[in-house]
Amino acid sequence: MEPILETINLTKRFGGLVAVSDVSLKVETGEIKAIIGPNGAGKTTIFNAITGVDPPTAGEIRLKGRKINGLKPYEIASQGISRTFQNVELFDNMSVLENVMVGRHPRTFSGLLSALFHLPKSIAEEKAIRDDAMERLAFVGLSSSAQELASKLPFGQQRVLELARAWATDPKLLLLDEPAAGLNSHEATVLADLILKIREKGTTILLVEHDMELVMDISDKILVVNYGKKIAEDKPEEIQDNQEVIKAYLGEDFKER
Repeated sequence: MEPILETINLTKRFGGLVAVSDVSLKVETGEIKAIIGPNGAGKTTIFNAITGVDPPTAGEIRLKGRKINGLKPYEIASQGISRTFQNVELFDNMSVLENVMVGRHPRTFSGLLSALFHLPKSIAEEKAIRDDAMERLAFVGLSSSAQELASKLPFGQQRVLELARAWATDPKLLLLDEPAAGLNSHEATVLADLILKIREKGTTILLVEHDMELVMDISDKILVVNYGKKIAEDKPEEIQDNQEVIKAYLGEDFKER
């Protein structure tokens, strides 16, 4: 079966700095794949290249076999890729519900004039967007906070809201950049369960994460990068026994945790 995402010799240079060097990876439809490695290893740069934020210097990126190099970020999003960021990026002055509705709007079809004059098609579509957003908030456990300002949510719930907004685009592939950053152990467990539930709904997931307990628990495969290069790619149980990975990132005491 053709992978949903494939990078071939992906390379990204910033002047004389090679942030990512010849990284090839495949993400199969329906799997959860993690990218791990030390700070500065090139993980987020890979995400930025895939989503068109920082187009690759060399190599190729394919979504369902179609090359997406050179597309604008919004064009890549329209092809079915959505993402979150390391730092929470919400619309603080909008409600929790409105934040999720924003994620849904790229999947609408009514034009500006239809919305401006409140034509029946636009009204019906806006209702459908609101209903869908409420269903997603219920799914992630935030429906009771729908009318609150996003800025008023506790940090852990803001992380969940950002995930719900990215998922609202109905992506084929959801990229999560350190989704557990700043969360306590209970919040990270809740998040891990939620990621698994979203995968069960048919969304393929690629994540960058430093919480190794979360990564080992939910990932089907793990890609390890160091100094911009791929050093290993395997199942979690194999990665945690890989001596090169232990030396570069996990540490000798990892398996004792």
